[in-house]
Amino acid sequence: MRMKALTILAPNELRLVDRSVPTIKDDEVLIRSRAVGICHSDYELISGEYLIPFDYPVTPGHEWSGEVFEVGRKVDSFKPGDRVVGECVIVGLDRIDHFGFSIDGADQEYFKVRPEWLHRLPANVSFKAGALVEPFTCGFYALQRNGGTNASETVVVSGGGNIGLCAAAAAKGMGAEVILIDPLAQRRAAALKIGVDHAIDSTSCDPAEEVLRLTSNKGADLVVEASGHDASLGRILDYARQEGRISMVGISLGRKISLEFGKVQKKSLTVIGCIGSPGVWPAALRFLDRTGLDLSPIQTHDFPLSEAEKAFEFAHDASKCIKVTLLNG
Repeated sequence: MRMKALTILAPNELRLVDRSVPTIKDDEVLIRSRAVGICHSDYELISGEYLIPFDYPVTPGHEWSGEVFEVGRKVDSFKPGDRVVGECVIVGLDRIDHFGFSIDGADQEYFKVRPEWLHRLPANVSFKAGALVEPFTCGFYALQRNGGTNASETVVVSGGGNIGLCAAAAAKGMGAEVILIDPLAQRRAAALKIGVDHAIDSTSCDPAEEVLRLTSNKGADLVVEASGHDASLGRILDYARQEGRISMVGISLGRKISLEFGKVQKKSLTVIGCIGSPGVWPAALRFLDRTGLDLSPIQTHDFPLSEAEKAFEFAHDASKCIKVTLLNG
């Protein structure tokens, strides 16, 4: 059986190719892809600059949902027809792989996985919404790794891309007052739709002064830096209150900025780096199921998998969209 698969053949060479459907082993599962999100880190893979080693050719796609098509004879935890999502950080005996990076991902009609990577999609979460589970777990993890939050706290999220918006939604679901900072009107509008209390345009005011105004000059209990941009990185210490917490989840590898680092000591701040979402998938899925959070404002554009090359070209311009989703069937 043949299928279409989006493949990076070499740096900056992305192409939809025809290939055979993967053959699974006795302990593997064959998934029919249903929805896959395009992520900023996919472009790092295309350019050849991803943070762990990988080889070309490779198929991207780590934000996905799908249905089980076939299971190996030793697999008894899933059956054909099950609606599933899957983790992308794969810890082995002697190495760490990333699904959709060092392992072929979900930007193809069918792909194989191991059952221990999978989680069932809650019945009230659609396949399309399921493609946001992976970024949601990253935002959820950025909160949980730094103490979580609750209705007594104020959370500032700097950066309104999909991870930042997911973190903001999770913080609202936990009961916190949430302030989002982003220069793009489309992202601020989406933030308000998912329930944040305030959306600050960082180009029209001093965002640190506005955060202080909104918090009666105290600052935020928890700050999530989700942009990775120099301007945001240079201000995050100013958003946090005395003894506040900061979670660094935006990717900013290889760059240096000027930062008054003494404020970490002066304000007794806790600063934690976050990557991926280890250990929180079951909790994040229960959270989505029980809160009924509507993340649909984040998913601004859809393309069929057959137009994946066009979708990647479109999604590269952050001013046009927030999250572009590839749909298959």
